[in-house]
Amino acid sequence: MSEYSTRMNGLSGSATREILKLTALPDMISFAGGLPATQCLPVKEIREITADILSGAGATGALQYGLSEGVPAFREQLKDFLSDVGIKVSSTDNLFVVSGGQQGIDLMCKVFLDKGDVVLVENPTYLAFLQIAATYEARVVGVESDKQGLVLSDLEEKIKKHKPKFIYVVPTFSNPTGRSYTAENRRGIAYLADKYGVMVLEDDPYSRLRFTGDFVPALKSYDISDKVVYVTSFSKILSPGLRVAVMAGGKEVIRKLVIAKQGTDLHTASLSQLIACEYLKRGYLKPDIEKSLPVYRTRKEAMTRALDEFMPEEFHRTDPEGGLFIWGEFSVPVDAGKCFDDAVKRNVAYVPGSVFYADGKGQNTLRLNYSNADEEKIRRGVKALGEMFKQKISEVK
Repeated sequence: MSEYSTRMNGLSGSATREILKLTALPDMISFAGGLPATQCLPVKEIREITADILSGAGATGALQYGLSEGVPAFREQLKDFLSDVGIKVSSTDNLFVVSGGQQGIDLMCKVFLDKGDVVLVENPTYLAFLQIAATYEARVVGVESDKQGLVLSDLEEKIKKHKPKFIYVVPTFSNPTGRSYTAENRRGIAYLADKYGVMVLEDDPYSRLRFTGDFVPALKSYDISDKVVYVTSFSKILSPGLRVAVMAGGKEVIRKLVIAKQGTDLHTASLSQLIACEYLKRGYLKPDIEKSLPVYRTRKEAMTRALDEFMPEEFHRTDPEGGLFIWGEFSVPVDAGKCFDDAVKRNVAYVPGSVFYADGKGQNTLRLNYSNADEEKIRRGVKALGEMFKQKISEVK
């Protein structure tokens, strides 16, 4: 008899995390992760803030247990932070602090999902969500998408058919595709959520990393009946190592999520919260983002140029207006998963696209990250991929 719980059956480690282990190999060019650029991490500001906190009157509080909802002063700051993406929060009872966006996803699943419950997602979707949902033995059903966002007719049909507990979306610079939903599409999702009484989890780690195009308010801003729970992380705009994020929603939902968090880690690290709080209070966020955006824009443009130059004509890509990822698809039967080992032999890593699909499809797709490699490495790595994929295509023709 197995000593492990039945929910561990069939679970495996993150494909992305396993691939990231390869980045430690000498000379490996990694397009696999989602790390912020090293030079964009605000080391100087964090050092200054941390020193001030630990030398001030509140030093012991920074090292003590805290409220499960989060540091009160930080939660007040977060109301203005959320207003930047169109979310109006009148009371701190409508938000709380979590230990990274992924904990927010886990808490949502813990609060809403029983074994066999259905969750609707965009196909493809964030890999970690698929893993977390599997841990709770939920059934994940993919919804068709296009350049506008979710196909609303397909979403409505699947809401009626499957009666999902909630819908999970990454509507701005999606991981993995880099695409964004239009304002009209977001309004349509909020309308269907209200019409059928189904919850929505909006995951938004990338929206502040926009380097072209027009701002689109968060899906949560179109919420008319507290059906949308919003989670956003400081990992891409401050530091992933601090593990700080915020969830916003209706008071009753937030209360349930806080209760679930109490049984998980009691509270998010007080010192991390105070660092993030001071970072906002001192006005560092916006100028630091403004300094980061040219780095990401330059690297994204370097990758799109290299892809257009070196990849086979059967390869088609997205052209994101922000975020960290480009999505690629082949119009011929090339299995990116089976090609991966050959890419590694050429010292290049990417993420095969099939791991992002709820239904296991997408063998002819892949995700590329441009944020954590310089222009020279991007060009060299894409050239190597292009040579490999051209060879693979010639073999299947």
